[in-house]
Amino acid sequence: MILASQSPRRIELMREAGFDIDVRPADIDESAQAGESPFHLVERLARAKAAAVAAKAPAGEVVLAADTIVSIDGELLGKPRSEEDARVMLRRLSGRTHQVATGVCLMRAGAGVDGASSFVSVTDVSFYPLTDEQIARYVATGEPMDKAGAYGIQGVGGRMLVRKINGDFYNVVGLPIAEVVRRLHAWSTVA
Repeated sequence: MILASQSPRRIELMREAGFDIDVRPADIDESAQAGESPFHLVERLARAKAAAVAAKAPAGEVVLAADTIVSIDGELLGKPRSEEDARVMLRRLSGRTHQVATGVCLMRAGAGVDGASSFVSVTDVSFYPLTDEQIARYVATGEPMDKAGAYGIQGVGGRMLVRKINGDFYNVVGLPIAEVVRRLHAWSTVA
């Protein structure tokens, strides 16, 4: 199976689930389109990543692509560009509930659009109210700097910021692995 992602978290989840994967990240334009909802965006990007990698793969190879976003009030929160940007994001998430959405696409190389199946998994994440001191201490760990929404649930952020989640924990990590495995099995029996 080809994983169209270089995310260390996705690679680890796939390997822990017992998959022998070939990592081939996709190089696509990840810009949102005007008026595009966050949930439509992640599914479109997952499909585009899968298609880009499948186009270069041998026919019949299975490609898995995913894209994860954090949104609040319908607005995307990407990876912070600076420590100040991370502090601004975390202040915005403080004491509130936001959504983490992962779009996933399974595609069989050479099968075209008919050889694809995609879905979006959404998890609600609620943060504790955070003081500026708590935010500064978390940003100083460096963990927020390469993560959408400026936090990682699987690390210090999960222990320090997150009050509760409603949905799939692994979706917030970057790949709803249990659903992926189930859909992959169902998809491969009909594809």
